[in-house]
Amino acid sequence: MLSSMALRSALKSTSVVLRECGVLSRLKGTCASLQLKHGAFTSVITGPSHSNNETALTGIGSFTIQSVRNYARVIRKKKPVMNSQLSDLPPTMLKMEYAAVPLAQTADDLVKRLLTLELASHSEKLKLKTEQLIAKVQRDEADRSSTEVKVAILTSKIRNYQEHLHKHTKDKANKRWMLMAIDRRKKLLKHLRVTRYDAFEHVCQQLGITYTFPPEYYRHATRRWLAKKALCIKVFKEVQKQKLEQRKKIKQTPPPTLAEPARTAATGTQ
Repeated sequence: MLSSMALRSALKSTSVVLRECGVLSRLKGTCASLQLKHGAFTSVITGPSHSNNETALTGIGSFTIQSVRNYARVIRKKKPVMNSQLSDLPPTMLKMEYAAVPLAQTADDLVKRLLTLELASHSEKLKLKTEQLIAKVQRDEADRSSTEVKVAILTSKIRNYQEHLHKHTKDKANKRWMLMAIDRRKKLLKHLRVTRYDAFEHVCQQLGITYTFPPEYYRHATRRWLAKKALCIKVFKEVQKQKLEQRKKIKQTPPPTLAEPARTAATGTQ
């Protein structure tokens, strides 16, 4: 009895395996091609259902595999292009140390490329630009220490820091040096405006500086200072109310008549 039951179960299992193999072989001929696009995997398998047994084994006649979700990424805004202060320097201009050499003008083309700004470093170009700004505002050719020259040197440094920070926004050291240079230039312009106003206007016009007047009074607002200010205002209002009440009482009291001082004088003589 037991052996016959075991034989029946074995025959059933083998028949199921054979049916599955036949269905899969049929489906291989009608398999759709796999599509790969933008990292998303999609495939479609279609096949006709031949009998109820086959559909029971394979499930649904056609099914789809969902594609991978491509979540949206944050669009980074492009930074506006900042014009460099060194862009107006032509590449054919000689370096500062070779400008006064007569042989540099008649040199070979390869040598000229080495002596011009075409292969110059950033520091060499910055030196030449600083000299150009100094030449616009200096009093004479030997002037290297006047207030106008100091303002020109600081202006060249500040613009160089601004260009660097436009590319490297997280450079805190250069940002601190730029703010220190701006404060120093602001003090020099303030002194120049008080002492020599015509030179102040000339410097601002030649260097392209927009001078903004500082506020008459400014103070760093802290919580303690705000609370103290609110208390002072409250006390001032209370004092004003008390003074107003005293003035009203004085107005309401009648003034002394002329008969009363005569009576007091008479009693004094008696």
